[in-house]
Amino acid sequence: SPNPGGVPRPLGGGGPAPASGGGGAVPVSAVATAAGRAASAADLAALAAADAARGLAPGEPCTVAAQTAARNGAGLAQCHRSGTGGVVVDVRTNIPLGPGLSWLAPLGVEATGRSRAGPPTTAWTPPG
Repeated sequence: SPNPGGVPRPLGGGGPAPASGGGGAVPVSAVATAAGRAASAADLAALAAADAARGLAPGEPCTVAAQTAARNGAGLAQCHRSGTGGVVVDVRTNIPLGPGLSWLAPLGVEATGRSRAGPPTTAWTPPG
C-alpha cells in the first residue's frame, strides 16, 4: 500500500519493529536517515523526469527517473506520467533501512519516498 512521507512500512500490527538481538525498537536515527534519503531521491527523480517529459532534458522520463534515483542510492518503485502530454511525473522510490537493519529486507521493510513534479499551473509574473 502507499506509504506517504517516506515513513518506513511497519511490521505486523504497526508497532515498532523488534531489534535483531532481542527486544527493543529499530534505531530511530537509522529509520529517519533512510526516510530522508528516500524522500530526497524521489524529489530529484521526479524533477529530472519532468524536465525530460517537457523536452528540457534528453531521455525517456521514467528511465531518467530510475537513473536519478539510482544515483541517489534508491530504487525506482513506480513512475507514472499524467497531464496533457504526460508532463506531470509521479514517482515512488525505496531504500533499504541500512546495513545494521538489513535483516528487515526479507520482511519487506524499507523507507519509501513519493514525489510529483511538472510544469507550473500558472505562469510566473514578477512582482510589481
